[in-house]
Amino acid sequence: MTRTAQAHHTLAAEGLTLAYDKVEVTRDLSLEIPTGQVTCIVGANACGKSTLLRALARLLRPASGTVLLDGQRIQSLPTKEVATRLGILPQTPVAPEGITVADLVSRGRHPHQTWLRQWSDRDRSVVAEAMRVTGTLELAERPVDELSGGQRQRAWIAMALAQDTDLMLLDEPTTYLDLAHQIDVLDLLVDLNRRHGRTVVLVLHDLNQAARYSDHLVAMKAGAVVAAGPPAEVITEELVAEVFGLSCRVVVDEVSGTPLVLPIGRHHAAVPS
Repeated sequence: MTRTAQAHHTLAAEGLTLAYDKVEVTRDLSLEIPTGQVTCIVGANACGKSTLLRALARLLRPASGTVLLDGQRIQSLPTKEVATRLGILPQTPVAPEGITVADLVSRGRHPHQTWLRQWSDRDRSVVAEAMRVTGTLELAERPVDELSGGQRQRAWIAMALAQDTDLMLLDEPTTYLDLAHQIDVLDLLVDLNRRHGRTVVLVLHDLNQAARYSDHLVAMKAGAVVAAGPPAEVITEELVAEVFGLSCRVVVDEVSGTPLVLPIGRHHAAVPS
C-alpha cells in the first residue's frame, strides 16, 4: 500500500553503551530508524530490545554514545519538545490509582498544551478518535485499574495515539491481547504509518507478526544488532538459529508474501527413511 503522508522527524543511535547498575546491556551500538517506515526489533529474551527502545525514547541515559532526534542530542532537548515529536508506550506502564480511561487517554494531549493554550476542540477530537480506533469509547468512565489486561493495553495504546506524534515507539504493544486484538492493533499501527506518515518502532516477540507487519526489521543478540533490513533479507534459517537458538524452516507466507518461520521441535524433526 502506498503512503499518503511523509514523516519528518528522524531518530538514530550512535555508539550507544547502555547499562543498569554498571552491568552493560549494549556496547557501541549504532542504529538508524528509517523515517516513515514500520520498524520491528526482534530477539531472544534479555537481548537488549526494550533497553534500546528506552534509550531511543530518552527514558534511559546512555553510559556513552548518543541518541539523535532530528540530528540533535536528545538529552539536550527540552522534555516537552521531545514529547511533541516522539511518543513512547513502555512495556509495563503504570496508571495513577483510580484514573479513568478517558482521563488517561486525555493525558496524551499534555505535551501540546501551555498556560495560554489549554484544552481545545483539537484535543477533544484527537482523544475521541484515539479511543474510537482502539475500541475504548465504551470504557471511557471505567477506572483503568479495574480493566482486564487486554482492555488496559488498548487504553494505553489510545493514550499513545492521542499524543499525536510523528514518531511512535511501542514496547510489545500486543502483550495481554488475544489474537484478534493483536491483529487489530498491528493493522492500526500500519494504517497510521501508511495514511498519516508516522514512523513506528515496535518491539515484538512474535517473529512472524514482525515479518508481516514491518518494512524494516532489526534482529538483536546479546546487546548487538546482528542484522537489519527488509524482513525478506533478514529472516533466514541461519539467522533464526543464531538469534533464537531455534531450528526452523523459512517459507513464503502465501497470504502476505513475507517470510514465515516454521519452528522444528524435537518431536517434529523429519525421521530419516
